[in-house]
Amino acid sequence: MCLAIPGKIVKIEGDQAEIDFGGAMKTANVAMVDAKVGMWAVVHAGFAIELMDEEEALETLKLWNEFVDSGTAEIRNPN
Repeated sequence: MCLAIPGKIVKIEGDQAEIDFGGAMKTANVAMVDAKVGMWAVVHAGFAIELMDEEEALETLKLWNEFVDSGTAEIRNPN
């Protein structure tokens, strides 16, 4: 299972974008979406697969943080 959180695009050069995930900067390929600086992107396996507006991105981050802070999120050992 893969969980993705939105990050804000801060720089684009060609098909590569620098994306800010709460202070963690990552590079992702944006060739599959119509990305622009300032947009929010969901990234999977190094590719931006979806764009969302800021309101939706911030709501997603809020819900994710509430889930993590609730203590119900736990990492299980698959073995």
